[in-house]
Amino acid sequence: MESIKNNISKPPQTSPAQTGSWYQTPLRMKKISRWCALAALLLASLFADAMEWPSREGVLVSNFGRNDGGVPVLGNSFASLGPIYPSDVGELVFFHDPSSPASRFPSPLGSWMALDHGDNMVGIYGRYADLQEERIPTVVEKNTILAPAGISGWTDQEGFYFAFFDRRERRWINPSIIIAGLEDTRPPVIRQVALRSTAGTVYYPSQMRNIPQGLYTVYVDAADTIATGETLAPNRIICSLNGAETGMLSFETLTAKSGDRMVYRNGLVPASLVYDPRGFGLGELRLTRGQATLVIEALDIAGNTRSVTYRLNVE
Repeated sequence: MESIKNNISKPPQTSPAQTGSWYQTPLRMKKISRWCALAALLLASLFADAMEWPSREGVLVSNFGRNDGGVPVLGNSFASLGPIYPSDVGELVFFHDPSSPASRFPSPLGSWMALDHGDNMVGIYGRYADLQEERIPTVVEKNTILAPAGISGWTDQEGFYFAFFDRRERRWINPSIIIAGLEDTRPPVIRQVALRSTAGTVYYPSQMRNIPQGLYTVYVDAADTIATGETLAPNRIICSLNGAETGMLSFETLTAKSGDRMVYRNGLVPASLVYDPRGFGLGELRLTRGQATLVIEALDIAGNTRSVTYRLNVE
């Protein structure tokens, strides 16, 4: 990626230590239109040939968009014992050392650094073994060892954390749409679909076909599976009723508005409306008397698809 190699962006005038960690700071984002998927594809084509995953041997254990007890995950976590490399050439713009007297507040990322990879794309590398800043060069190449994997921050598993932040658009980006993933032929799994009425009654269409008419919120417990057996977030979940799409949840970007984390579900909505310990909220649908066909489809980043169909008798 020549534009990155020849034109490293200037570091920000204020560091995360002054403005609050990027991991927690509310962000702004332009309204995403129906061209979101096309934009993601163009973004992937721009970076995919140049950027690589930071580990040669790490195992992905948690990914962008995963439902962590009702809270969205902003990056990828790897279990690893080996060294961590930059995803591309870059410039060190921030470093956090928990053991330093200057670090007054604990960070959920423990030891972490921010590398500007150019084109306003910042890579966040964290939760590795404690490391002194003087060991990290200001400008890094792809083969530069940033740090050894380890344990720091809010985790008890040896490895590291990796995320992408777009400084221009002020949003977090799923690394898997920028960096080519490993070969994956396993479709996502849809473990459960639930319909919750306005009165709070929950119906499971897999167990019952007769459902009262009314307004319902759809919850889908779906996940992507990989060869290692880890359970990850899918790339997209779609809900359709009688052939018409009623809800589409995308796991490609995440931002914040007025202090609320925002995700894309037929437009930007607060994450609190989507992320629930029971699954992902795909919005509301109204069931009227008669026969109804409900279809839930889950897709992963490799394009593998899983769908379930329910024939309902609405009373």
